[in-house]
Amino acid sequence: MEKKTIQIRNLSIGYKRKRNEYLVAGNLSSTLYSGELTCLIGANGVGKSTLMRTLAAFQPALAGEIRIKDKNISAYSGSELSKIISVVLTERVDVHHLSVYELVGMGRSPYTGFWGTLKREDEAIVWDALQQAGISHLSGRSIETLSDGERQKVMIAKALTQQTPVIFLDEPTAFLDFPSKVEILQTLHRLSRTTRKTIFLSTHDLELALQIADTLWLMDKTHGLTTGSPEELAQSGCMENLFPNKNVVFDSDTRRFKLNTDTQ
Repeated sequence: MEKKTIQIRNLSIGYKRKRNEYLVAGNLSSTLYSGELTCLIGANGVGKSTLMRTLAAFQPALAGEIRIKDKNISAYSGSELSKIISVVLTERVDVHHLSVYELVGMGRSPYTGFWGTLKREDEAIVWDALQQAGISHLSGRSIETLSDGERQKVMIAKALTQQTPVIFLDEPTAFLDFPSKVEILQTLHRLSRTTRKTIFLSTHDLELALQIADTLWLMDKTHGLTTGSPEELAQSGCMENLFPNKNVVFDSDTRRFKLNTDTQ
């Protein structure tokens, strides 16, 4: 039985502007488990990034509860959370004059203090993360010489050096070609198994998520959050909610989306 790492109950997410609240999504409840790759999917504008930022404590919830390792998120300090959750954001890595090893080593910052000096134990952790991400051969390369896929692996390795039980990734395949998308998601799925970490990512690559994820969180404006295995969601009919205009239909048998030729 996998351990519960994060639970959300009746969660409302959105923004506060002065005295006004802007609700993006409400009444969200679900659980993330160790040793699983969970993919957050949904149409543009439903609140995926807002949910990710709220779970990572980048912005406060409007209502409801977030419990991490059976403790309310508000009970953690920022330094404590940095040892529980590591986050890989959507933006391309734009750094210069740093090697892969140096950038990955920055993941040790919650433990090394202001100067960031790596001790022998930290160096061993960095090398282990490089090997787990399959990029130890790139350790001496300058970041600006890497492909987008290689850079994304570097950021995954950096998250691994943080040694957190939970890793969040916001659109980790956004700038990649199809083979690189597959490789990154397969790498994350493998890492969830071998490290027993909770790996939670948002993605627009729906068909890949249906093939690779252990669990899906489907967000839509009407039903809020629907969760389950890819098999469960494929057979439930809720995947059709992703494209309410009916120009695209979902085939539950093949788990693929296709154009609805009946509307032509």
